[in-house]
Amino acid sequence: MNKHTNIYNLTMAFILIIFLFGMPVSYILVPDREFSESENRVLSKKPDLSLEEVSSGKFTANFEKYVSDQIPIRDLWIGIKSSSEKLIGKKDNNGVYLGSDGYLLQMFSKPDLRIINRNVDAINSFALANPEVNKYFMLVPNSLKVLEDKLPEYAFPENQLEYIEKVKKSVNSDINFIDIYDTLASKKNEYIYYKTDHHWTTLGAYYAYERLGNEMGFTSNSQDFYDIKRVTKDFYGTLYSKAGFRNIEPDSIELYIPKKEKEIKLWYYDNEKTGDSLYKMDNLNKKDKFTVFLDGNHSLIKINTSSESGKKLVVIKDSYANPLVPFLTDHYSEIYMVDLRFYYDDINELIKTNEIDDGLLLYNANTFFEDESISKISW
Repeated sequence: MNKHTNIYNLTMAFILIIFLFGMPVSYILVPDREFSESENRVLSKKPDLSLEEVSSGKFTANFEKYVSDQIPIRDLWIGIKSSSEKLIGKKDNNGVYLGSDGYLLQMFSKPDLRIINRNVDAINSFALANPEVNKYFMLVPNSLKVLEDKLPEYAFPENQLEYIEKVKKSVNSDINFIDIYDTLASKKNEYIYYKTDHHWTTLGAYYAYERLGNEMGFTSNSQDFYDIKRVTKDFYGTLYSKAGFRNIEPDSIELYIPKKEKEIKLWYYDNEKTGDSLYKMDNLNKKDKFTVFLDGNHSLIKINTSSESGKKLVVIKDSYANPLVPFLTDHYSEIYMVDLRFYYDDINELIKTNEIDDGLLLYNANTFFEDESISKISW
């Protein structure tokens, strides 16, 4: 027994020595990664060293993020950490709750009110700059709120609706704020959010599209208008990657294809490519299968449709818009999709030059309360 114990202790000591001395060397020898496929996100870069950054405390905070993101064999450590914590009964990891029925739910903490106020002020400035445009704003609650009955015991996240209501009361009166919570909550027993991803499903987006029709003055198509095709049953999304929990069933992705084929033309301005489909089917072979919708996020996408409405729409958005916009192509002749995280031109000029009729701001709550790029809308 003592012999086995000694061997175990020596082995653990050897591993500890390898870790302590090997990790610093590996940071030097292993090049930094820009993107994590398994986590589906951009990784932190080494921060610049300056007196201002050090004195403000930003350098230390950013350096900690950098070290955490660039740790060698990071994916292995995440898997080991989450698996061990699951064994001892922990119900969350890396900002993700392990809920019932196989759902992973992204945590929601108290947001920075300065960011909220700055974003709201920018949106109000945008509204004043475009008085001739019909303006609509849909701020979508995440699955954490709509499916809160699936949260584990002793999970007490901030109330997302409280902050959505704050935004609703703060935007200008000429912006039609579309409250979608009740619609989604009434459908919570249906497959309206992915289990392993932070997005809503195509069905969830469809219900939002129906609601938009009521508010924006068009008659939405019934589900019978489409062939509903399941294009994958093997989708593991952002929350699966972030949390590191394993032994979870994958999601499926469905596309709503009009039974009557219609002509579509797309221009992707950031890579100067064109397309004739709203769906990038090749992306189903990638890790991030959600990019099947419109090839993921781009700075600006222009869509010409076969709609005879003659109306033009600009959608200022995050990725929640990607499965929803295809439904809108039957009601607008031209659609411009703008992602402010990547778009640096004057959006007011885009609207005036192209004589836009309607503007839709569409964000999920987690992104809206964190994304400072939204302030660019007032440039």
